[in-house]
Amino acid sequence: MAKKDEAKNADNAPEAKPDAVVEEQARAQTGQQQVRLRMDERDMATSYANAFRTNGMAEEVLLDFGMNTVVPAQQQTQPEILFKISNRIVLNYYSAKRLAISLSQMIRRHEQQYGELELDVAKRRKS
Repeated sequence: MAKKDEAKNADNAPEAKPDAVVEEQARAQTGQQQVRLRMDERDMATSYANAFRTNGMAEEVLLDFGMNTVVPAQQQTQPEILFKISNRIVLNYYSAKRLAISLSQMIRRHEQQYGELELDVAKRRKS
């Protein structure tokens, strides 16, 4: 297998590509044996979420996903935002860490290609 160029993070430390990380984890988990991975997506459901909530316990991480919707103000003095939770994913901390690494790498690649994702809504608005 040809060695891939390593990406650099903000500290110029080498960062493994996602495929290399997965391959390394698979080797470690299978005693260095090569394993074929098959995926069955027949029962997969797709959902959209614009909000999430995280919670952790001693052995598990809970990820709640759903939709933030604005409830118009009626008698109260300020509008409310309703977070309607539609999905909960429970992970062990090892899987949660792998997910965090994978998402971080994915976002870094996206920002390198398209520019920084500004999280402050006020800064994203055009005058």
